[in-house]
Amino acid sequence: MNSNEEWLLTNKEEALEPNLPICDPHHHLWDFNKTYIEETYLLPDILKDTESGHNIVSTVFIECGAMYNPEHSIEDQVINETEFVNGIAAMSNSGLYGKTKIAEGIVGSAPLLFGDKVANILDKHISVAPKRFKGIRSQAAMHPDGTIPSTRARPIEGVYINDMFHQGFAHLEPRNLSFEAWCYHPQLPQLIQLAKKFPNTSIILNHFGGPLGIGSFTDKEEETYSFWEKHITELSKCENVVAKLGGIAMEINGFKWHLNKKAPSGLELINRTKRYYEKTLDLFGIDRCMFESNFPVDKISCSYVNLWNGFKLLTKDYSPDERTKLFHDNATRIYKL
Repeated sequence: MNSNEEWLLTNKEEALEPNLPICDPHHHLWDFNKTYIEETYLLPDILKDTESGHNIVSTVFIECGAMYNPEHSIEDQVINETEFVNGIAAMSNSGLYGKTKIAEGIVGSAPLLFGDKVANILDKHISVAPKRFKGIRSQAAMHPDGTIPSTRARPIEGVYINDMFHQGFAHLEPRNLSFEAWCYHPQLPQLIQLAKKFPNTSIILNHFGGPLGIGSFTDKEEETYSFWEKHITELSKCENVVAKLGGIAMEINGFKWHLNKKAPSGLELINRTKRYYEKTLDLFGIDRCMFESNFPVDKISCSYVNLWNGFKLLTKDYSPDERTKLFHDNATRIYKL
């Protein structure tokens, strides 16, 4: 047991409404073999979370640079990851490891900045996992002032409005692939431009568009929220965009849960971040939203049980039909599971 897991046990809750079916549409699998939130997060590790009390019936894997062979080109590395995850999905689908179908959907990566040359890479992804491969995530999360860490992918500035990126992006719709958008809140205007240029491509917003609370955004929570609210309102008008509700317990969000002596309860998590959830639900509507765990990244701040408890507490007054959509049906429909 590592120090993070010991800390999470300082506020151990029982799962609320343990029979409610859940599809977790956002998690990672990796073996980075270095100090991180979790050095490894493979099948036994995710099963420890999905079997901790909630009724997780299926999941969707999101790219994270796992199993990239350093001796391979980026064209081959992104395929390495899909091969790796498809193998884990096959293991899970055997039924030997429990009822949860881990990685029933797979979202990989592809260098869309290659323009038309990315077409062959997309086709390889589909051939590797024809039943499971659902889309591409291409990260834009960076900030030019140097006080905010870029994501692992180290994207260039303005990638979502880059002409070569658009050329590559155009190859998603003909293959019925969705696009997973991961950016920081200052880049939401660029995502709006992208969504408007490609209205027939399904775009899935990750982590509320990454509201920042560190670096040059430290102690600017109201200013950040005001900017975010303005642009998330505009983004919601793009009918091809849906939103994941979650992924806001990362260190970059600035809530500093991980610095407290005691891990937060589900209620504490939701009460502190409620306005992001409620505003997104109000703007996008029930049918265009789904809850996500973003594990193990958000594990720095909370346990899997407490996180989903928070989502259930947030929606305790929603109708059964609305909750079924938010916790399960929207995800399985959007990802065509």
